Amino acid sequence: MPSRWYHNSAMEKQILIAGGGIGGLAAALACSRAGWSATLMERTREFGEVGAGIQMGPNVVRRLHAWGLEDDLKKVAAYPEMLRVRSADTGDVLGRLPLGERARKLYGAPYATIHRADLHTLLLKAVEKDGTVQLHLGRWLESFLDIGPAVQVTALDGAQLEGQALVGADGLWSTVRQNLLNDAEPRITGHLAYRALIAQRELPAFLRSSNVTVWMGPDLHVVQYPVRRGHWLNVVAIVKGQVIGDVDDWDQETHTSDLRAAMGRTCNRLQDLVSAINNWRLWALCDRPPMVSAGEQAKGRVALLGDAAHPMRPYMAQGAGMAIEDATCLQAVLSGPERPMAERLQAYANERWRRNARVQARSIRNGQIFHAKGLMRWGRDAAMDVLGTRLLDVPWLYRG
Repeated sequence: MPSRWYHNSAMEKQILIAGGGIGGLAAALACSRAGWSATLMERTREFGEVGAGIQMGPNVVRRLHAWGLEDDLKKVAAYPEMLRVRSADTGDVLGRLPLGERARKLYGAPYATIHRADLHTLLLKAVEKDGTVQLHLGRWLESFLDIGPAVQVTALDGAQLEGQALVGADGLWSTVRQNLLNDAEPRITGHLAYRALIAQRELPAFLRSSNVTVWMGPDLHVVQYPVRRGHWLNVVAIVKGQVIGDVDDWDQETHTSDLRAAMGRTCNRLQDLVSAINNWRLWALCDRPPMVSAGEQAKGRVALLGDAAHPMRPYMAQGAGMAIEDATCLQAVLSGPERPMAERLQAYANERWRRNARVQARSIRNGQIFHAKGLMRWGRDAAMDVLGTRLLDVPWLYRG
């Protein structure tokens, strides 16, 4: 046995977590709230979250509130009162979904928008406050072995850790997943996401917004919404495009001219919004097919969570949300009656995989609807005009 072996005397209540992003921290907090200790391994030497904004439906916000984070969330999030869908070509309003008080009454929590870094920091502070999670920065999982009564993990630096279970929350290119399932790499969707943040004070008044707006056009759509208590505007433009360079180099610098060209003949207001922002980042979007069994979420003493289990396209704004839901389900099975760990994780997988698969499939379908052309586009606009709120609302998702 290697000399650099880390053994916790309370290993029978110890969970190992790979990944220190939003999903990993949510899992750590869930373990802590369930009365378990956790050891979290994060490969970077300091915590940080890149990216831009996140939309959080009531299904997600409700879970953050249950963790006692409502007041902390209010300090950093924005709470839009309305979602509007507009034509990217004409600027006309196609449909509306009231949020705000309607979401609170129907689903028990508001609809919120937040910067990824703010959500990450909020979860990190909650984990540190609980004090039952060991955070190992600069340490990354290389392999693991499920030995029956425990899981042994070997890190790239040669360190070894042991716990009752391992949770792979290590994202799209998950090492835990590859060791557990040995399946294909994530698939390239053929869509590129341009993301930007800008202080609202730097925008002309007519481009500022306190609500969510989705602009739909042929082969593209743009989403804008406030973050950081409304002081900043998050903008995401998704277009069809080819990947240049390594697909896993997911945060590339890009040029506004590329995005302007991709926008084509969109309306003046949308062109003005894109032109008002100089700094964009580019992501090549990848996903996996919708899950088909619980075996894709857990096997034995090893479970997958968030993008490691079910990476999805962003067309339902539920990637981070499903990771947080996974974590709260993990908390429930760890808090439940005493039983073998493999049975607990099987219950977790049984509870989660169908819902995750449904969100994955609906996200793919939404992308086709958002980017529709021809008759499908005409039908979409006509249906939205007639059904409006009923078409845009997602009760099965928001009720959880």
